[in-house]
Amino acid sequence: MEPAWRQTGKGRGRGRSGGGISEAPTLVSGLGATGASRASASAGSRGGNYKPGRSRGSSFLSVNNTTVVESKVAIPNELLSQKKFEEIKKANQAAAQKLVEEYNTSSSEDEDVDGKQGEILTSTFTTYTDQTGGDARELERTRQYVNEAFQAGAITCLICIASVKRNQAIWSCSGCFCIFHIPCIQKWAKDSIFLMSSPLTDDDFGKKDHSWPCPKCRYEYKQSETPTRYYCYCGKVEDPPLDPWLVPHSCGQVCDKEFKPPCGHRCLLLCHPGPCPPCPKMITVTCYCRKARPVPRRCSAKEWSCQQKCGRMLPCGQHKCENPCHAGNCLPCPRVSKQRCLCGRKMAERLCASPVWQCEQVCGKTLPCGNHTCEQVCHSGPCGDCPRSGSRVCPCGKSKYSLPCTEDVPTCGDTCDKVLECGLHRCTQRCHRGPCETCRQEVEKHCRCGKHTKRMPCHKEYLCESKCAKLRDCQRHQCKRKCCSGTCPPCDQSCGRTLGCRNHKCPSVCHRGNCYPCPETVEVKCNCGHSSLTVPCGRERTTKPPRCKELCSKLTTCHHPSREKHRCHFGHCPPCRQPCQRVIEKCGHFCPAPCHDEALVKQANLPHPAGPWEQPSEPEFIRVALPCPPCQVPIPTECFGKHEVTALPCHAAGQYSCKRPCGRLLSCGNHTCMRECHSVSSVDGVHNKQAGKECFQCEEGCVKPRPSGCTHLCMLPCHLRDCPPCPQMIRIKCHCKITTLYIECKKLSTADPSSKKDICSCKNQCPKELSCGHRCKETCHPGDCPDGCYQKVKVRCPCKRIKKELQCCKVREGQILVECDAVCEEMKRKAYEIKEAKEKAALEEEKRKQQAELEAFENRMKGRRRKNRRKEEIEVPETMWQKYKKYIMVPVCGIVFAMITFYLIQISM
Repeated sequence: MEPAWRQTGKGRGRGRSGGGISEAPTLVSGLGATGASRASASAGSRGGNYKPGRSRGSSFLSVNNTTVVESKVAIPNELLSQKKFEEIKKANQAAAQKLVEEYNTSSSEDEDVDGKQGEILTSTFTTYTDQTGGDARELERTRQYVNEAFQAGAITCLICIASVKRNQAIWSCSGCFCIFHIPCIQKWAKDSIFLMSSPLTDDDFGKKDHSWPCPKCRYEYKQSETPTRYYCYCGKVEDPPLDPWLVPHSCGQVCDKEFKPPCGHRCLLLCHPGPCPPCPKMITVTCYCRKARPVPRRCSAKEWSCQQKCGRMLPCGQHKCENPCHAGNCLPCPRVSKQRCLCGRKMAERLCASPVWQCEQVCGKTLPCGNHTCEQVCHSGPCGDCPRSGSRVCPCGKSKYSLPCTEDVPTCGDTCDKVLECGLHRCTQRCHRGPCETCRQEVEKHCRCGKHTKRMPCHKEYLCESKCAKLRDCQRHQCKRKCCSGTCPPCDQSCGRTLGCRNHKCPSVCHRGNCYPCPETVEVKCNCGHSSLTVPCGRERTTKPPRCKELCSKLTTCHHPSREKHRCHFGHCPPCRQPCQRVIEKCGHFCPAPCHDEALVKQANLPHPAGPWEQPSEPEFIRVALPCPPCQVPIPTECFGKHEVTALPCHAAGQYSCKRPCGRLLSCGNHTCMRECHSVSSVDGVHNKQAGKECFQCEEGCVKPRPSGCTHLCMLPCHLRDCPPCPQMIRIKCHCKITTLYIECKKLSTADPSSKKDICSCKNQCPKELSCGHRCKETCHPGDCPDGCYQKVKVRCPCKRIKKELQCCKVREGQILVECDAVCEEMKRKAYEIKEAKEKAALEEEKRKQQAELEAFENRMKGRRRKNRRKEEIEVPETMWQKYKKYIMVPVCGIVFAMITFYLIQISM
């Protein structure tokens, strides 16, 4: 079965490129002025990209830049319908252009995703690259895991063979860093533990802490390590929230895991999938042999060699290591020297690293007994005592003898009585040398399965012909072993079940439970094969092919020499959008319309199927080459009245009315023709701005500007010469707004400013008051009255004795002041003396009255003092403080004095 992404040309669309093709029959029928708008609305709702067009004999739409034609569509000839059609056409073109831009920008989604992914990768690796000075060479393995986390469909759970999404709970193996769904790995661990501790064969089922393996790398985990919670990669945050600006399933915090192998530092990356990179810290270390000077190096590459001669004494004790500075123990000494064997008889050249060796000769030295020689192969040290010396026993072990080493131990003649190989009977022979014979006693034996019995020699095994009917540990096949003891061997047949990938069969030995996931991987390639994606076997049917950045290499099928550059894809190439550029025969211009060599045309007069069981025999749309549409090259064309020059399509170029007023100057010389733009015959054979016979005649009144101040209209019809002076009388107020004057309009409008001031004056005294309060002495005048007032006013000195008459303006300005003379000063002095005498007399009178009142009060109080003196002599009892204050104050004062003295002594010390 073909994958879904390969099923093209079967009534299905792919993405935006085929969204509107299958719906085209309902979108194209009956296209007119209003039908175009309906087509545009349908295009917007179904994701198509429609461009309405117009021709003389037919109408066509552009579906995804592919022209779809329907015949028998009439073009309206009325001007209003044409105008309405043009408006709808512009609106549809704008909507279609917007959809085209969206289609074009969809091709750049890779760059947008790559840009966003690049920002996230940069932020994840920033803390590491800051330590390495921007060097990210050690991050390639980690970068690969992070890129797979971003790529849709790249991470697959090997248990359920499904994609791992961003919002799903996951668990990551600490051995191979493979990612699984939490429910899947929990079920896997449960099944594995059940198989390891089968209740049929294990008496301690449920008591042992069995381990379970990772489905991919077989890394062993304890039963207590079965995951129960969803954590981020670094294990700090439970249920990490989904963040589009972080790596999927990451908490965004610093990883902070210990590096492997441990070096005392921790990972500096943000929470990430896969292994941690090598430690980037800088430390100061010396070489392996510790002869060189310590240098700063990366912690991950802290072990280094100075390349000098090692010089350490080798285990041989004779030579020194001549290898360059190295890690670990020195290699064995490579030199050759003459070494004696252990017995010292032979000398041979051997490696200095293995000086101990044995020759193949028997020792042969005489033992202490003097009768026998040593039978050991080359050895060091003494040979030891003779093995035949001392107390010895007979072969059956019942009798002991003390004999010389030259004599053999005799048999005792008693029954051997050793347990035979059967373990049930004993040897009945007399004491003998060598092994005992086989047991030949007849016994009743049970077969191995315990179903039959038989009398036979004890040393023989009894096996019946019954076949075991029990199921083996796979629970699928019978044992079928003859005379089985009940402990059936493991099944040795091949499993052969089809794996979850549906492509391979299980190669393992027949087993219980689910088979392991298929270990094979499959590459899903793009159409050209440059880009590929490695997925587990079985996922190639549902995995979308990778987005290829290579250009499509298919040959063009239109008249253009090459296609527009676009990326590798499956199915048909997108319609050619290059300009046609063919020469139009009528006008000689190049056709600017998009290429229409392969336009989708709806076939007419197709037989309708009688029911859903009938399939159409012919395709509803066929690809045909259409003729070039009417020439749309803009031609500059001038309107009738030569008001504007508009670029009209070549096929519709010609003089036209711009709908503006004609604007030619009429014979009156003041107005222009207000008729809509029209053709005008030349005047005196020359085109100019003068009105012609086709223009209107002026019927307006005179609209020439009047003199300044005149508000009356000219009574003559529209004319060229100047208007006559205005004879009308006007009524105005004088400057002081009291008197009404009647003046001829032409006299007032032609007068200069000084004459106009006299004309508008009533010649009476101005009624306004000055700021000083006097009336203005001027005659009727415009504007404010003058400030200077020359009227006489009376002014007195400060004491009001001297009086003078002066001008008001000078008095207000303070220029003239009336001052007091000597007589005035004398009068002031006398008045002051009289005032002081009066105040002094009043003060003395007041003192006299107060003295009189005081004496009268004292006289009244003399008789009362004697009576009150007796009442005032009353004893007042003493308080507790008054009684005992002298007894309290003396000790208190003593204590205070002692404290002060002690304080002063301390200060002096």
